[in-house]
Amino acid sequence: MDKEKLDEEFKKIWNETPASHSNEIKEASWEKFRTAAFPPKKKKVSPWRYYAAASVLLFVLVGTGIYFTAETQNELVAISENVIENTTSKIKSVVLPDSSKVILKPNSKISYGNNFALNRKIEITGEAYFQVKKDKQHPFQVFCNETTTTVLGTCFTVKGFNQKEVTVELFEGSVQMNVKGQDQKWILKPGQKFTYGNQTASVEEFSRFVDFDNEKLTVISSYIEENYGYKVIIPQDYKDQKITIRINKKEDLKIIVQLISEMYNLNFEINDDLKQITFQ
Repeated sequence: MDKEKLDEEFKKIWNETPASHSNEIKEASWEKFRTAAFPPKKKKVSPWRYYAAASVLLFVLVGTGIYFTAETQNELVAISENVIENTTSKIKSVVLPDSSKVILKPNSKISYGNNFALNRKIEITGEAYFQVKKDKQHPFQVFCNETTTTVLGTCFTVKGFNQKEVTVELFEGSVQMNVKGQDQKWILKPGQKFTYGNQTASVEEFSRFVDFDNEKLTVISSYIEENYGYKVIIPQDYKDQKITIRINKKEDLKIIVQLISEMYNLNFEINDDLKQITFQ
């Protein structure tokens, strides 16, 4: 992502900070952050208190449909030739045959057929976050208990550890929710959660951001390891440095790493084989 694009995305999310800040304060704060984060020349500076927010655009699609049915469940089970189960205590990243990505939580599993690129049906038990590759010709369907989530390209989580309840949280895009036997439709916006259980559907707000207020960099490191599965190595003299930052809970890892790098004038290396990030 080039500087201009990254600049635009930071400013868009920056404006989502609490309403208690006036527009003048937010604008002045933004200009201060941009000057510090993208200096004309890279030079050593003493890190100061930053207010920042990062966001990534992942296949945004307005009007995507999500449908809850039961008829197609047996069809999916019959074609589920590939099973991926996370039996560890850490999250597991999976790249599907169509290049969609799944972040699989512990004690969760997914299954899909060998012809997945053409018939994008996947079954989940537990909890997973999906980054769906856009493909209008082949809708992406996630089966969980008696529900079916159908999308063309967006970012969302599906949670269903038992037969009693299924929850869908929307992070990017827009989706339409339907429940079998009901005429009502629900249009979700980013930051809204749809819950269906005991034949009752509801929509409520949830926070898609996580805030760190004057926290040590080691706290951010622990957050990255817990939510992305990468160990973070920070120079000893930076471990007590403080940071205030707001990030999307499903932010792309590289965006977070780049932001920290710019804020503290550090170089970094991401080793995907070792699942390790080294700042220096």
